[in-house]
Amino acid sequence: MRILTIHNFYKQAGGEDTVFHAEAALLEQYGHQVEKLTFSNKEVNSLPEKLKAAVGVVYNAGSAKIVEQRIKAFGPDVIHVHNFFPLLSPAVFYVAHRLRIPVVMTLHNYRLVCPSALLYYKGKIQTENLHKTFPLGAIRDKVYRDSAVQTASVVLTTGIHKVLRTWERKVDKFIALTPGAARLFKDSSLKLRPEQLAVKPNFTEDLGIGTNQREEYMLYVGRLTPEKGIETLLRAHAEQPFPLKIVGDGPLRALVEAHAAQNPTLEYLGYLKRDDALELIKSAKGLIFSSEWLETFGMTIIEAFSTGTPVVAAKIGGAEQLVEHGINGLHYTPGNAAELAEKVQKLLTEPQLAADLGRAARQTYEDRYTPEVNYHQLVAIYQEAIAAKKMPIPEKEVAQLQ
Repeated sequence: MRILTIHNFYKQAGGEDTVFHAEAALLEQYGHQVEKLTFSNKEVNSLPEKLKAAVGVVYNAGSAKIVEQRIKAFGPDVIHVHNFFPLLSPAVFYVAHRLRIPVVMTLHNYRLVCPSALLYYKGKIQTENLHKTFPLGAIRDKVYRDSAVQTASVVLTTGIHKVLRTWERKVDKFIALTPGAARLFKDSSLKLRPEQLAVKPNFTEDLGIGTNQREEYMLYVGRLTPEKGIETLLRAHAEQPFPLKIVGDGPLRALVEAHAAQNPTLEYLGYLKRDDALELIKSAKGLIFSSEWLETFGMTIIEAFSTGTPVVAAKIGGAEQLVEHGINGLHYTPGNAAELAEKVQKLLTEPQLAADLGRAARQTYEDRYTPEVNYHQLVAIYQEAIAAKKMPIPEKEVAQLQ
């Protein structure tokens, strides 16, 4: 199979970038021909460059030409888009549709239904935009990069293409990462057909099972931002000062540093390279996933599972789907510091429970999140998209193509 993978990189590397590279490498390992077409926001720095990007956000003719040239040169059987915003624009879907190439898009975040991309702003989960074609209130609240102008560009782009029915008609398959995320997208202003949505999680390579004798500390790895539940985590630690290591950086770094300065059982390690963070996961009694927004997934959770490390997670979003309470980890109510502290103490004081959860976590990884399992799921989605594109074109769409 010939697969053209397309991605618009952000200025700061993120999980979407990792998945883009990992899936391409996985397909190549299985003998498929993969070509990558990438755009980068690092190319947008000067005022003229920013204005040019803003003008092309709804339909970027320059990007459309690049996509068309690459399609004609490579001749893909299917196109997989990970992120089109802002430089690529939805133009990619129109070009592919005109050339009769099936398109698959992974829904890494909620940008198509909420300009915040998180369904979280003003300190809480916000779902009122899910059913709005043009969520104008989000512009007032400056939910994207704290900018009314940049938020408006997202609202305009997604809204116009809802009116044009781009998402319904020009994308053959959308991939949601969990069943919960799929339900949100299904019941939204996108008005997707049921057969357009497939559920396929992310995967991680086998990281190897951690040490038999775990050290007596809990670990947090991730961004230090409000939606990640950092304040809840610190309150829980204040209530019961359990041994805790925190890895990561972000706007709440000063808050974490101040707490660490007053509490010797908390060790703040700052940003670490992935390999160093993984070594800490392999030695930890458990991982804490304190996120309080509707995460579309949770890569650190399945990385912990791969090492046989149980997870204490807020029962919300991707974590609720990935972590099974009492099986491979423990749940607590989002924002409830006392309950988080209670679950952590349970894991730390009941070694048999911790060992059982860890073994089940590893089994969960082997059953659901290995590269091999993911490969078969991904190829099946591609085949469904190809089959859908071979169906007869409705007369109205034939007229549009002429």
